[in-house]
Amino acid sequence: MIEFLIHNMAPLMFASLIVVMLIGYPVAFALAATGIFFGLLGVELGLLQPSLFQALPQRMWAVMSNDTLLAVPFFTFMGLILERSGMAEDLLDTVGQLFGPLRGGLAFAVIFVGALLAATTGVVAASVISMGLISLPIMLRYGYDRRFASGVIAASGTLAQIIPPSLVLIVMADQLGKSVGDMYAGAFIPGLTLAGLYAVYAAGIAVFKPSWAPALPLEARTFREASGSSGTPSLIVLAIVAVAASVAFAQYHYPQPDPPLDELLVLSTAVGVGVAFAASVVNHFFKLGLLSRMAERVTFVLIPPLALIFLVLGTIFLGVATPTEGGAMGASGALAMALARRRLSFSLLRQAMNTTAKLTSFVVFILVGARVFSLTFYGVDGHLWVENLLLNLPGGQLGFLIVVNVLIFFLAFFLDFFELAFIVIPLLGPVAEKLGIDLIWFGVLLGVNMQTSFMHPPFGFALFYLRSVAPAKDFIDKLTGKLTPRVTTGQIYWGAVPFVLIQCLMVGLIIAFPGLVTGGLAKKAVVNTDQMRIEVPAEAPGAEGGPLQGEPAAAPDAAGADKDADDASKAIERAIRGQDKAPPAGAGDATEPPGGKK
Repeated sequence: MIEFLIHNMAPLMFASLIVVMLIGYPVAFALAATGIFFGLLGVELGLLQPSLFQALPQRMWAVMSNDTLLAVPFFTFMGLILERSGMAEDLLDTVGQLFGPLRGGLAFAVIFVGALLAATTGVVAASVISMGLISLPIMLRYGYDRRFASGVIAASGTLAQIIPPSLVLIVMADQLGKSVGDMYAGAFIPGLTLAGLYAVYAAGIAVFKPSWAPALPLEARTFREASGSSGTPSLIVLAIVAVAASVAFAQYHYPQPDPPLDELLVLSTAVGVGVAFAASVVNHFFKLGLLSRMAERVTFVLIPPLALIFLVLGTIFLGVATPTEGGAMGASGALAMALARRRLSFSLLRQAMNTTAKLTSFVVFILVGARVFSLTFYGVDGHLWVENLLLNLPGGQLGFLIVVNVLIFFLAFFLDFFELAFIVIPLLGPVAEKLGIDLIWFGVLLGVNMQTSFMHPPFGFALFYLRSVAPAKDFIDKLTGKLTPRVTTGQIYWGAVPFVLIQCLMVGLIIAFPGLVTGGLAKKAVVNTDQMRIEVPAEAPGAEGGPLQGEPAAAPDAAGADKDADDASKAIERAIRGQDKAPPAGAGDATEPPGGKK
């Protein structure tokens, strides 16, 4: 029995951790308790030294002194302030009116606003709860299918997990030992692509199941001109002008054939948005009448969050600020926006700070527990057990990626993304690096996969958030006065299934087209060694075979000759001049002393 324990300590330790978490023990304490228990067991069996535990204080200090994790409270605070300042309501109201005349327009509005909130808040709970409170009653009022409406809201809220500034990307970068800025740049295009796939699915529902996603009726479209028109044409013209300005800036400022994609998108979008905002301001204050109410409303509602996105992501991608500094500027910008909307109060600040402190403590305690667990796990060579298990998989890189993604997908049924990031990722990262897999690409791939932990039943947190705000009983609609049926838990679960499949499809696309991630990263300079040459300063006049200019003459004795013969730099100089025809040093008198004759 003792021999069995000694030779199987690592798998027993990992299995015990899973069992302890499944019985409901808090994750942070499960990690720490398992690590300490097996550490003491290893000491008792003679497998570990008692001095191993002396490393615990240093590991705790490493967690507390980690500057990267400072970005977590900043981005959390920013998201909570924005969510409570009414930005989500204004966005959903305005964008819903914009897309309302289209069949499935409310679904498109939810996806668009979900992507925008993801790029400003980075907090899944805030996005799902906000859109569930605001959009779900409206979608139910106008006849949207309950499964489709629930799935769209839950999935759009989870975009905050993969679109920067995502909290999971910060943790992923920390665990893989990579730059948060590079992780953000790599996740930018996949996040937008995933939002696009959601929109494609919504468009398919609008075409093939029109009764599931009707257009808004005429009486529900409140942003109309005095003549009764929608005012959309002037908005389209303004959008064309903004896009033209963005394209012109991109071609002028980035003439090279392969510019950095993330920087190009952020700066070009900032220029286009600035042009649209300037045109709206001029039209509004000078009362030119060139833009409709809809055009002005859309511009003034969308500009603040887009400006905040540039303040945070733009400064990070341009290298002006670190992610921690970007988070601090984002939190300041969120406070400024709340103040401008006259929504900033002491009560709001206290709620936001309390929630931020709780979430940050949650993250740090899990990380502390993970450090205690990993100390013992690495002490019993658990990392070697995992490496041998995964490196010997058939199929090389592809086989490893398939097995890892299937493992993450099923673990996500029971663990949330923080737990997966702190427990599993440190074990998988070294194996991926040994297989030659880029860790930024690997981190974004797993981030998209771990996004399913919010969506698939029965433990998807986004589904729980939506369940908490969806009507659990039949209710009377305040506007129409009609009895509206409740939304069941089964409808929420079934509505999430198509979007989980879309997320799995996105995982496959990243594996098949790695450029979706690597295309957003800065290209490394390539050095052409074929064009390298060594230039040696000219010799002193009249000193054939003598010392180089600016160098003192070598000592004429034998010791100096041997020293020069052993000098690698001088051997290169003689080889370049064609003078190194003598045998190596130590061959007696065959070596010619510098400046002399044989």
